[in-house]
Amino acid sequence: MTRQKVKLAFITNDSARKATYKKRKKGLMKKVNELSTLCGIDACAIIYSPYEPQPEIWPNNIGVQHVIARFKRIPEMERSKNMLNQESFIRKQVTKTNEQLKKQMKENREKEMTEVMYQCLTGKGSIENLTLPDLKDLGELVDQTLKDISRRIESLKIANPNEAAAAAPPLQQAVVGGSSSSMVVDNVSGRDEMQRGTQTTQWFTDWMNNPSEQNLGLGPNRIWPHPFFPDC
Repeated sequence: MTRQKVKLAFITNDSARKATYKKRKKGLMKKVNELSTLCGIDACAIIYSPYEPQPEIWPNNIGVQHVIARFKRIPEMERSKNMLNQESFIRKQVTKTNEQLKKQMKENREKEMTEVMYQCLTGKGSIENLTLPDLKDLGELVDQTLKDISRRIESLKIANPNEAAAAAPPLQQAVVGGSSSSMVVDNVSGRDEMQRGTQTTQWFTDWMNNPSEQNLGLGPNRIWPHPFFPDC
């Protein structure tokens, strides 16, 4: 049987509150004893309650006085660094929870926009119903994805220069003046690469504005190879 989570709130029932106090006081004293024994540290506990005429202490009067005296010898600035009361503890927990919430919301937003991007790429979705914030986030995601792809391509070229050279387009030979002399012309120059990149970017922009199978470039001459787009 699983243990139920205790609701952290004041117990209004007197008998239940007293029983909870005795049970948790015993557990607290046990934990302090274990912490001191296992880690070899100085620790003490002082508990005031309306059910006892005198405060409950651990381990004893001498041990408590020793820990308190040691604590007082610490400079006030250093002493206050790790001091927490209930209010400051709750504030710290709330701040931590808010940071975790913001991080999770950001991750969810990225996943949502990634799903929208893939839906658009496969022709199952459209950007017509997206709001301006959605379009902005989608544009940033597309830009970041293209940058990641470019970095990956460059890293593969550096890691496998032989494969990159083998995958390069073949060189063409041009005969000048009908003679046997020939001139080797690079089929893909730097200008061609820039032009092809510009055409691909323009195609992507046009397709985002008007997604269709024709604009996707499906078939053997497709310009956006992707596992979602089988040859037609």
